Amino acid sequence: MPAIFSALRNRLFTRRALIYASSSVLLGTGATAYYLTSGPSFPPSTKESRRPPPPWTPPSRSVNLQNLKASSQEEPFDLLIVGGGATGAGAALDAASRGLKVALVERDDFSAGTSSKSTKLVHGGVRYLQKAIMELDREQWALVKEALKERKVFLHTAPYLSHMLPIMLPVYNAIQLPYYFAGCKMYDILAGSENMSSSYIMSKSKALETFPMLKQEGLVGAVVYYDGQHNDSRMNTALIMSAVKHGAVVTNYTEVKSFYKSGEKLGGARVRDEFTGEEFVVHARGIINATGPFSDALLHLSSQASSDPSCPKPSRSASTPASTHKNIVAPSSGIHITLPNYYAPKTMGLLDPATSDGRVIFFLPWQGGVIAGTTDSPAPVEKDPVAPEEEIRWVLEEVRHYLSPDIKVRRGDVLSAWSGLRPLVRDPKSAEDSGTAGLVRSHMLYVDTQGMLTIAGGKWTTYRAMAEEGINRAVKEFNLRYIEKCVTEKVRLIGSEQWGRNMFIGLIQRYGLDAEVAKHLAASYGDRAWTVCDLAEQYDETNDRGWPLHGKRLNDLYPYIEAEVRYAVEHEYAMKASDVLARRMRLTFLNAQAALDVLPRVVDIMASHLGWSLSRKKQEIRGTVKFLESMGLRREVVEAQYQNVGGLPEPIPRGWYETLVVETERNIHSAISSIFTGFGFFNRSSKHDVSLHNPMYSPAKFEKGELAALRNAFESFATEVSPNLNADSTASPNKLLPLSLVPQVLKQVPAYQGDLEKDLAYVLVEAGFKGRQEVGFDEFIEICGDLKEVTFAPIFATHDPGKRQRKAIPVEKSGGGV
Repeated sequence: MPAIFSALRNRLFTRRALIYASSSVLLGTGATAYYLTSGPSFPPSTKESRRPPPPWTPPSRSVNLQNLKASSQEEPFDLLIVGGGATGAGAALDAASRGLKVALVERDDFSAGTSSKSTKLVHGGVRYLQKAIMELDREQWALVKEALKERKVFLHTAPYLSHMLPIMLPVYNAIQLPYYFAGCKMYDILAGSENMSSSYIMSKSKALETFPMLKQEGLVGAVVYYDGQHNDSRMNTALIMSAVKHGAVVTNYTEVKSFYKSGEKLGGARVRDEFTGEEFVVHARGIINATGPFSDALLHLSSQASSDPSCPKPSRSASTPASTHKNIVAPSSGIHITLPNYYAPKTMGLLDPATSDGRVIFFLPWQGGVIAGTTDSPAPVEKDPVAPEEEIRWVLEEVRHYLSPDIKVRRGDVLSAWSGLRPLVRDPKSAEDSGTAGLVRSHMLYVDTQGMLTIAGGKWTTYRAMAEEGINRAVKEFNLRYIEKCVTEKVRLIGSEQWGRNMFIGLIQRYGLDAEVAKHLAASYGDRAWTVCDLAEQYDETNDRGWPLHGKRLNDLYPYIEAEVRYAVEHEYAMKASDVLARRMRLTFLNAQAALDVLPRVVDIMASHLGWSLSRKKQEIRGTVKFLESMGLRREVVEAQYQNVGGLPEPIPRGWYETLVVETERNIHSAISSIFTGFGFFNRSSKHDVSLHNPMYSPAKFEKGELAALRNAFESFATEVSPNLNADSTASPNKLLPLSLVPQVLKQVPAYQGDLEKDLAYVLVEAGFKGRQEVGFDEFIEICGDLKEVTFAPIFATHDPGKRQRKAIPVEKSGGGV
């Protein structure tokens, strides 16, 4: 025995064994230390985050317009940037932070186009990585690596607007589990020191515990990886305001109408203020085109530039040179829908990497809702594209494949739907190629013959790198002198300096805010939330002279408060109600119907700050309702909800004159409605009889009298069946209705008019009646209820100022959408 121990000792305690053991310990210790310190570092919590930052008020829009007019050929701006989306705003901040004299003009509102309609992800792109590996594509590999680097910078420069989000890939084929896991690990490795957190495998039980809405049948497990998420248009606004703080001159609703050349290169542009109609020339040493999907329109204007410094508009006369530019933008659209928050956990997203047609769908919690969206498909260039109904239905169908069968995915759960244009760009050398061979997968810099620099393509995640590259190129092209090199990797955006993750507690303790409101303000405005709260009026929620509170909500279901409207107007250049509802706040993207409900109050607050007349308030309501239609709200819903007051929300009157005008118009509409309906003497339905023809938000599936109408229709078509002889002889006879007659029966009931064939086919499959020949009355009623849910076009109770309107059931409880 001693000999055996001696031999073991000699083998175990050799120099080589000790080297191996110590190396393993050091390696394990290093790996553990790396794991414990990896991931994004959060800003430290300090005492400064519990008190307001130094006050700062940006120059007003009118002051900025005066500064634009003050430019001349002798004292031009260094750069005139056209476009106020992510690319333009990032370029303005980059240039201004270098000490350049910068102007930025935007035809619409900042981030009104692509930059507010993204998937809200800050990501490298796992699908791009898959293509890079499978196709050995070096360009795709470089694109992912750049995006992963920028992802960490993104989270550092705007920590309150962005955060990391775990995303689950459910696996229903055991062979795919190691494949997906290897891909996600490659994603982590490629990120290197910029990695957010390590991906991992989940067992089936853990996946269902984390994501209980997931379909259980056939589930093997899941792979979870990490990416970033942000509030896109709030991020865009922060970029704009940070550029202003660094000295940039910016204006929205200022459209470029023409260019002029100074020598062989562009020397300025004629712009038009939408609100006053005034036109003037802005002079600049260099012009950057950052208009995204609309880049070609500006390039066409550039090719028609004149040598006249007064910069006349291009006319259609024979002497005007025709545009020689060939289009380089190949726009594609991605549609997204917003669903109620009960469709997904609050802290876990889902990715469907292999849909029925090969596209990728993200299913992500965002701002209290759930976003489901597709990738690219070709689309025309238009200002406010509308999500096609067939695309919305396709997304819902794909969502059904991944969710548990006990969850009914209803069309009525769609709270908002929008379409965003992505400016895929084509190399100018291949511009005549109508295929995809010339498409640039990343961004592209292009200088036309007139000297205008175009920055196009790319994505939100790489906006900063695009801006840096663009300004570096502009400095060389336009011979600009700057104070320092690019510093935007370290420039923290406005609102970030004194923000901390616990700052919302200070807001609660100082202002008596509701916790949900305080968290929302801190996450949307950073340390500027203190300024928002200073604009909030005190109110007593219970009217019993209790504790005064700040932060009166615009809508009970969402944490947006009235003070945000005032802040948007005074501090963020909001000029229209859609600017506030869609891009300063995000209510339009979360719930288009809720945005409609608060529209009159938002317009009223803006009117008091901007001096709008009653006619201007009406114009604003009309324009915003039209915009809401591009966000999924149906026009017939609006007309039915406000049919007694002309089919649109009424502006809130201020003063005796406006009150008199509004009351008079209301009486006129009421009189016309009475005449149309025969003063109530004719008991017949019409297209204006909302209660008969349109479903309403209700705690029950069926409206008053609807069940009786369905029973009568069923009785008239059903056939009587004798009771089973073995059953109790006292049992009453049953009636069965052939399924083939259901469409004919439904036509007898006013609430079920229209083409329902496709929806009915889906309902029969979803309810388990496929293959059945006949149904009883209870089953018929179940079909009718399901049909209403699937085809639900919500109509609220008629707006009657003289009566108290029945309160709508909250969407989290009713599921009613747009």
